[in-house]
Amino acid sequence: MAKVKFEDLLVTGAHYGHVTRKWHPSYKPFILMEKNGVHIINLEETLRFLDKALDYIETKTKNNAEFLFVGTKKQAKDIVQQEADRCSMFYVVERWLGGTLTNFSTIKKSIKRLNLLEKEGSQIYENQTKKEIQMLNRERIKLSDQHRGIKDMRRLPDAVIIVDAKLESTAVNEASRLGIPIIALIDSNTDPSNIDFPIPANDDSIRTIQLIMTTIADTILDSRTDKKTKPSNSKIDANKHSKGESIKVKVSNKLDKESTAENENKVSPNQEGTEVK
Repeated sequence: MAKVKFEDLLVTGAHYGHVTRKWHPSYKPFILMEKNGVHIINLEETLRFLDKALDYIETKTKNNAEFLFVGTKKQAKDIVQQEADRCSMFYVVERWLGGTLTNFSTIKKSIKRLNLLEKEGSQIYENQTKKEIQMLNRERIKLSDQHRGIKDMRRLPDAVIIVDAKLESTAVNEASRLGIPIIALIDSNTDPSNIDFPIPANDDSIRTIQLIMTTIADTILDSRTDKKTKPSNSKIDANKHSKGESIKVKVSNKLDKESTAENENKVSPNQEGTEVK
């Protein structure tokens, strides 16, 4: 199984939550402290819950599970599509269509229509006027954009993997209604209670999203090629970093360094140019 270290998360800015007024009270167990009006996420908890999610993904993959990756926000969509493609899983990176899961039979009909429109030499184009062909082409483009990541999905996924569960609340609600397990990257403004495998971290940081989604895709790929049980030392050691400096000391030191850099160079603490959340 793929490994992530405490320092890997720290350098991506995974510890930055939202400003304190935007927090969800149920997120409290994942919060380490407050700094300059911003909640700081406990990366020890991030590692622990990421480990649980990866264990689950590894087990399901060995049983030939199919996952649906979901991430429609600007920071996530390219990463989600890239990593889903890399591990040959399905994805939604454009607007989530209501009923994608709960009304999947209708979605399948729409996909069937798309396949017909995309079929070379399809009879649907025969005896059509130029205007009618243009309308069919526009329909094909629209359906292709809507379904490009799920065009080959023949059944409901075994689990959904979501970036920003708050933004993708419709997907979360549909999966929850159907009893489909939810693995989700969640920030401090999100209620984790309806997520089966929450991964507490900064869901606005491109580098954090990249790290976690890459790790998930790597786990899927590794699990396919190795059906044997991994040795225990290949798992994420959530307690390894606790030796030496405490979590608060490590995070506080990084925050202090970033604060100094911000004052001297006038740069954003997460160095990604993102706005204050």
